[in-house]
Amino acid sequence: MKAYWRTNIGYMVVLMSIWALVSYVFGILLVNELNTIRMGGFPLGFWFAQQGSIYVFVLLIFVYFLLMRRLDRKYDIDE
Repeated sequence: MKAYWRTNIGYMVVLMSIWALVSYVFGILLVNELNTIRMGGFPLGFWFAQQGSIYVFVLLIFVYFLLMRRLDRKYDIDE
């Protein structure tokens, strides 16, 4: 069980790091640099701050679901 939880925490650290990168770095810290690029008529920094971080967060939830399902099967944990 210790390996199961270690893997689970590893997944969470990686996925939350990706979320922090997209929401804080792209949406706040690099917003001026990203605003020089346009996506669908909107500045890319604005898009990350308003919609991109939400899309990435939902995608990360789906990825976490798939990873945990595979991990549960590997360790034969059923609910």
